[in-house]
Amino acid sequence: MHKDHPDIGPKPGKPFRVQHVQQYFTAGRPLTMLTAYDAITARIIDSAEIDMILVGDSYGTTMLGMSSTVGVTLDDMVRATAAVAAGASRALVVADMPFGTYESSPAQAVDTAVALVRAGAAAVKLEGGRRILPQVKAIVNAGINVMGHLGFTPQSENHLGGKRLQGRADAAPDLIADALALQDAGAFSIVFEMVPAATTRAAVNQLNIPIIGIGAGPDAAGQVLVWTDMAGMQDWKPSFAQVFGQVGAELKHAAQNYRDAVVNRTFPAPENYHEN
Repeated sequence: MHKDHPDIGPKPGKPFRVQHVQQYFTAGRPLTMLTAYDAITARIIDSAEIDMILVGDSYGTTMLGMSSTVGVTLDDMVRATAAVAAGASRALVVADMPFGTYESSPAQAVDTAVALVRAGAAAVKLEGGRRILPQVKAIVNAGINVMGHLGFTPQSENHLGGKRLQGRADAAPDLIADALALQDAGAFSIVFEMVPAATTRAAVNQLNIPIIGIGAGPDAAGQVLVWTDMAGMQDWKPSFAQVFGQVGAELKHAAQNYRDAVVNRTFPAPENYHEN
């Protein structure tokens, strides 16, 4: 239940579900989504009443130090999904299907989706348009919620020639055709990443499901960011991100305070231990 729209959304204490995504979209209430990869972060984000938590394969580049997402395995995603699901009691948990775990066949895709749902995901996300329609249909037919992902798709970064805007001008109709195909295949929403605002706007006017934007302009039905970008955890951030809090600086400050307290022998203090 949302304070501005009392007739939509989950009741207090109940989880946010896919039907609530559509309710918010229909009511014109913007949807919120952030990534998380562990239980503590998920619990904090969940307590902020973020609608959806994405267990992104960005886990590899943010938490594991990888240079791209293609090295992330299904085991990585299952472990991260289980952790996030343990920490989030309200938000809809969406898990990325990692590179190499769905492209071969619909059967492979269903097996991967099942593994992520067993770990605690309420929905799965996979990258691509018409080329993966058989996989999307098979997952939906297996009773699993699917979120699409179009525009810049990080798993295909090498094929796309690097991180660059997708769906410009002449390429816009093709991207929108992919979006319509995903909708027809049963996807409940689609992420548009690094897509011109004009293309997103055109897609919004043709789709009956919400677009969740990341670097896709203000007309998307919702927005998603990687939590470390949103929270200022590193010196660099993507141009499409905005820093909403200097959590990285605060963490560094706390670590420095701890170091100084240990070196100066002010920690542990008497209240931190038992003499006998």
